[in-house]
Amino acid sequence: MESNLISGRTKICGVIGDPIEHTMSPAMHNAAFRKLGLDYLYVPFRVSQKALSKAIEGARALNIRGLNVTIPHKVAIIPLLDKLDPMAAKIGAVNTIVNDDGYLTGYNTDATGFLQALLNKGIEPEGKNVVILGAGGVSKAICFILVTRGANLVILNRRQELDWAEKLAGQLSQTFSREVKAQELSEPNLAAALEKGNILINATSVGMRPDWDSTPVPNRLLGPNLIIFDVVYNPIRTRLQRDAERVGAKTISGLDMLVWQGALAFKQWTGLYPPVEVMKKAATRMLTDEN
Repeated sequence: MESNLISGRTKICGVIGDPIEHTMSPAMHNAAFRKLGLDYLYVPFRVSQKALSKAIEGARALNIRGLNVTIPHKVAIIPLLDKLDPMAAKIGAVNTIVNDDGYLTGYNTDATGFLQALLNKGIEPEGKNVVILGAGGVSKAICFILVTRGANLVILNRRQELDWAEKLAGQLSQTFSREVKAQELSEPNLAAALEKGNILINATSVGMRPDWDSTPVPNRLLGPNLIIFDVVYNPIRTRLQRDAERVGAKTISGLDMLVWQGALAFKQWTGLYPPVEVMKKAATRMLTDEN
């Protein structure tokens, strides 16, 4: 297939969200489709909250093969689908939809993408003490997959939204019959948690472009035995990552999670193993050009 030839056989995938202008997904997926010579095309669709139901009916009618779902639709999309993957049902959020002749199944590849990014670096979370900062949608997906895998969690969130962390911890404790702690994100609590911690995850937006020089963790609390996973991917190397590298800690970029969640969606739509490095290069190029 010629990479620029669109025909009546071309399968369409895309991403829905609002806003949608800065999504990396079209660059990643179209590069992967070209690499494997697939007759697929990936398109971004800006969909407002009030138009979500119509957009999903349109996807059915147009036989769009698959969709990624981003802010603000990951929860609101659920009642519009025919089936949920068990992990997506537990998390209560969907970021990937597969359309099988009008039958829509929702998945959460944020969770599995995070886990794959860890495993790809040789890190098995089972039995590890994990400190996670933030209690929003991304944190929720990460927490569920980590507890499923047998990790021990402490969730820290800022005082104004401590109830989010407490609700999430309670939900996890009840679902998995194991204690998950929730605390205010303060320096004393963070220091105490990191004393026993093996893995630190920043699932907040602190350090995201254009707030380049912010970090949720004072560098004096970082040590060489910590593994630090910052889900922020823009910039590619955050202040937290740079600080961690200086003390000899192992770091994982949010770009890895971004790429793996996309790669796992790609596999759901095509049935083929995705060219992960091609997808990562495409996302890196786009981020580099932006910055």
